[in-house]
Formats: sequence, structure tokens, C-alpha cells
Amino acid sequence: MKITRRDFVANGPGSVKMVPVDSDDLWYAYNLIAPGDTVQSVTVRKVLREVASGGRDAERMKLKLEIKVEVAEYDKAGSVLRVRGKNIQENEYVKIGQFHTLEIEPHRPFVLRKACWDSLALDTLNRASDPAASADLAVVLMQEGLAHVILVGRSLTITRSRIEASIPRKHGPAIAGYEAALNKFFENVLQAFLKHVDFNVVRCAVIASPGFTKDQFHRHLLLEAERRQLRSIIENKSRIILVHTSSGYKHSLREVLDAPNVMNIIKDTKAAQEVQALKDFFNMLSNDPTRACYGPKHVEVAHERMAVQTLLITDELFRSADIPTRQKYVNFVNSVKDSGGTAHIFSSMHVSGEQLAQLTGIAAILRFPLPDLEDIEM
Repeated sequence: MKITRRDFVANGPGSVKMVPVDSDDLWYAYNLIAPGDTVQSVTVRKVLREVASGGRDAERMKLKLEIKVEVAEYDKAGSVLRVRGKNIQENEYVKIGQFHTLEIEPHRPFVLRKACWDSLALDTLNRASDPAASADLAVVLMQEGLAHVILVGRSLTITRSRIEASIPRKHGPAIAGYEAALNKFFENVLQAFLKHVDFNVVRCAVIASPGFTKDQFHRHLLLEAERRQLRSIIENKSRIILVHTSSGYKHSLREVLDAPNVMNIIKDTKAAQEVQALKDFFNMLSNDPTRACYGPKHVEVAHERMAVQTLLITDELFRSADIPTRQKYVNFVNSVKDSGGTAHIFSSMHVSGEQLAQLTGIAAILRFPLPDLEDIEM
């Protein structure tokens, strides 16, 4: 995210002008924009104009509008953020109070004004504009006859392509058909790889599968790169890593992010810290369950007793339309940090955030055992 102007007071009012660069930045903007804020941007609106004949003609015009936000929606597939609200800026074509939906896309600047830039909003803004926070990985998750090309960003996990093929059995008279079908399948995966994997953006590409499928595809990829002189692959072959997983389905992405050789590459990023924190939580839950808890009530009681060492919470809890609820979680995170704990805010669109959301969206690793927590109703 490019921040072109900051004009605000911490825990007070102000505005920020920003330019989202990619879909990760749109996700950060979605988490920054709350009902009651105002957003100003260039937009296109159909307006009616009177013509000489006395009739009216509809025309699409480019306008600069500022709206008071009522609803914000993030479209993951289309990489667009839609912000709906009432116009508050006097305009020749749009009256004050008329509804309009602004579409914020990559490389389209906008100004966000808030009545209060709280600690969570400032933290989100700093993370969005920190270039070192990126964890861009390209993952080809595959097994014979099935492959997914997945991009893992700072906050988003996006499936760019799914390739399926019917592969005959390896034994008996079908052996010739097996080789041909496998080569055709690998060729389709290679085309998806070339289309979606940009080594100027991603830190590394991971090929993951059970058995030897990853090794076979890796060999095919390098041979074809040499044969066709595919410079992007030849020059970056040292950045292609092989990882073993239990399947080619998307749930195996967790195994890729846990792999030590992948962790070493993304270890300084927010995504890697979250994956590690979640791993530590599950280890504690299985080895010493009295030092791990989840669910709002249990975590709150644990914090009242100054027991929270590491807080894990999803950003979904901060997107409540109810401002007191949002403020409650902001204060809770601040309180944990003030008492010497660490807090990890997980993106609900990331694979680790999806896992945490299945555990109510909030969990904690404790400094000391609290065996009586189990007696408290969730």
C-alpha cells in the first residue's frame, strides 16, 4: 500500500490518502474502513442530462465523490472493494444524501477519514504500508490428476487455478495411455504456472505433493524451460522448492506452510509468525491443555487473571458494525499488550485465519495453568 498523505492525530480524527497496489492492500483497506467513516474517490456514475429536443439522455460520467460509509464488501474473486453509503460532497450531478457505491481497485487512490484513528487502525495501516511484511508464495499443490495453483499473500490465500485430468492406471495394457495422459496433465499445470506465477512478486514457488508427483513435475518443468527457453523459470530455478504433503487438496496447504524449508524463507513475515503461533497453540492444547484456551469467555477470564501470554484473534471480530463491540476487542488487544503479552491478529482470508475461525476466532496460550477454566461455560 502506498501512503501518499497522512493527516491525523493518534486516537483522534484525521484522514489518510492511499493507493492500493494489490489484492492484499484491498483486504487491508477493507479492514480499515468502518461504518461511519467517509471515503473519497474518483468514480463513474450514470447521470441524466436534458437534450435540446426536450428529452433526457443517460451518460456515464467520471466524478469525485465522498460518501459516508454504511457497508463495505470485499470481492475476493474480482479483487475489488465496494463501499456503499450516502454522498456528503456537493456535486452538480449527485445530490447530498443520495446513495452511491464506490469501487476501489488496485492503483485507484482514495482518501479515508475517520473520527478516531484507534490503535488497531494505526497497526493495520502500518502493516499495510510495510514492504517487508510480504509473504508472497506461489504453491502448486498436486497429486496425479489434480493440481491447485495457489498464491499465498500477507493476508490472502487465493486459488488461481484448478487443473483436473483423468489418468489411467499405471499397470497392464493402459501403461502407454498413462504416460501420455500424465504428460498432458503436466503440460496443463505448466501453462497455469507460467500464467499465474510472477517471480518479480513471489519470494519462492513451492511444488508439493504426496509420493513422487512433485519430482516428476519439477523435472518436466525444468526440461520444458530449457527446451522452450522460458527465461523466468531458468533464471529462478533455485527459488523452486519441493515439499511433501499428504494430498493435492487445498487443506494440505497447512503442511506446506509448516515445512521447515518454506518457513526459513518466510520466517521474518507476519504470515509465518501467525502460522508458528497457531502451531504453538495446538501443541500446547495437546500437550498441556490447562495452558491453552479458546472462546471469548474463557480468554477474557484468563486475561482477568493476567494469564494470557499469546493472544490469537481474527480480524473478523474487529469488523463488527456495532462500534462498542469493535472497541471492546481493540481495548482487549491493547490490554494484553500492556500486561506484557503478545497479540497476533490473523486475516480471516488466510489459511491460518480460517483455522482459527473454526475455534471461535479467539484463542490464547497461557503463562501458567488454569485447570478450572473448563468449568466455566463458553
